[in-house]
Amino acid sequence: MRLFLALLVLAAAGPSAAAELHWCYKVQVEPSNYTCLGPDKWGGNCQKSRQSPIDIVTSKVQVNKSLGPFSFSGYNEKLEWTVQNSGHSVVMLPTTTDGTEVAIAGGGLPARYQVTQFHLHWSRLMDAGSEHSINGEHFAMELHIVHQKEEGTSGNQNDAQDSGDDTAVLAFLVKPGPKVNDGFRPLVEALSKIPRPEMNTTIGGISLLDFLPNEEKLRHYFRYLGSLTTPTCDETVIWTVFEEPIELHRDQILEFSDKLYYDEKQRQNMTDNVRPAQDQGQRTVYKSQAPGQLLPLPLPALLVPTLTCLAAGFLR
Repeated sequence: MRLFLALLVLAAAGPSAAAELHWCYKVQVEPSNYTCLGPDKWGGNCQKSRQSPIDIVTSKVQVNKSLGPFSFSGYNEKLEWTVQNSGHSVVMLPTTTDGTEVAIAGGGLPARYQVTQFHLHWSRLMDAGSEHSINGEHFAMELHIVHQKEEGTSGNQNDAQDSGDDTAVLAFLVKPGPKVNDGFRPLVEALSKIPRPEMNTTIGGISLLDFLPNEEKLRHYFRYLGSLTTPTCDETVIWTVFEEPIELHRDQILEFSDKLYYDEKQRQNMTDNVRPAQDQGQRTVYKSQAPGQLLPLPLPALLVPTLTCLAAGFLR
């Protein structure tokens, strides 16, 4: 009855009251007694047509020869990071002030982009924690490295008016593996220090490459235009979703759900912080033309096993 009366009050108050409600993930709606807005009610740009994440159907992607390798600047630098419980995820922000530049270029991007932060999405289930999916398959987690376009690097005369590519996000899918991932160890150990929203701690001596697959494997990726996956869901993002997954031990993955909480009273574990897949609409998803690995074997390599079998038959 109390919930019913509360809903009547909100309805009578109109849109202004609804606007004051905080956005949240689907898993949070019922425990909050419906005092937060789930993904189907997010405001801002979240109901527009160029939204993220999406399901990437590999049979429908188009190879784009201009999607070459990335140039990673400062990704190997050991930096100091602020690790924060944002109330929706764990966020890592570079805090080094010695002028070290961490940026990306190439990869078919229209400009150079500087790192601002990275964060993750996850679930207790090993097939439900990623926002993007491949042919309908979800992964245990997803890592997003967020970059902002550097001014004056676009080459577009109307750069100030073109906000459709202001942000470049590198997305890495995460799956359980047999070994502890040492690159993630400092972050996982820091989680126990930031259980509640707005808490933060500092870790140092860590580079972005510590978290990522071998750089040679970062030539294989998908590309499409989309949005931020949290309100206000601005449609300003160039998405790069890498094919090569990151591997963490299952215990490391579960630490995120066990150690972090959505609320100050630590009543609801932070898990399933995932926006549902959005309609791809008329957008095209492109795939990089990865050199070498995806090419067929040379003709001699294919013929040798065949000739060997034939020779063995004649010698009997």
